[in-house]
Amino acid sequence: MKKTITIFLFFTALIFGCQNQTTTAPEEEEQKEEVTPKRQRPVALENGKFFETNGRKMLWGGKDSSQHFDITDYTLKDEQFHYGIGRERFPALLAPEFISVEDADTVWHDSTRFLVASLNHEIKAYSVKDLTRHEVVNDVIGGEPIMAVYCILADLGAVYERTYGDEVLTFALSGYTYYDEEVWDGLDGFILWDRDTESLWWPLIGKAVSGPLKGVKLLEMDQAHWEDTDWKTVKEKYPSAQVLQSGQDYDRPKSWKKLENVDNIVNNYSL
Repeated sequence: MKKTITIFLFFTALIFGCQNQTTTAPEEEEQKEEVTPKRQRPVALENGKFFETNGRKMLWGGKDSSQHFDITDYTLKDEQFHYGIGRERFPALLAPEFISVEDADTVWHDSTRFLVASLNHEIKAYSVKDLTRHEVVNDVIGGEPIMAVYCILADLGAVYERTYGDEVLTFALSGYTYYDEEVWDGLDGFILWDRDTESLWWPLIGKAVSGPLKGVKLLEMDQAHWEDTDWKTVKEKYPSAQVLQSGQDYDRPKSWKKLENVDNIVNNYSL
């Protein structure tokens, strides 16, 4: 009996000791994202995400048949797709809201990672923690449509322009990731889609891979106007910045205007 009690007390002390040694601030704990190893990620092909309809190759996009993607003549390989959770599962923002640096300073630690964009005397800051949740934030800065994005699997954070000639594209998450052993060290990267043509885009190669805009390049913002930095730098260098407010969500749109004529975009922006 005494031996049993001694063993119980030993493991109890060990557990509490480990907890005390690994205690971190709440915000730091939230920053730690669990990433499923590649070999354990759901393989889209094995889960029936690819199918044909009326002679067209399709990729499952949601419970409603109107959400599926037409990927006929696409440029990727079926077996290298992971997941397939549905294209509206992540809340890619369409009308983001912001707070001041002063208010945000009560939330973030100096070491918190941020993407900062500045254009035409306007500055906006997006925490990587919030971008991990949204992955895509459609925004306007200095009168120019942009999007801030972050993919945790590839550790890709960037700011892109959304204006293609006379048209502005709006981006969201497809619910899929994709990898190629010869690209980005073989890491998975998210697949985006645009609401305007329902083309799919793979940011790790910087272009659309299916749909009417296949081959059109993603327009990364000039790096003179954006940087990957930390909260300490934001406070010191950009005290007037607008900071993305945490915890935003919205009702996904049920329909939107489709872009019918894409010839000018394809002719002027293809790689």
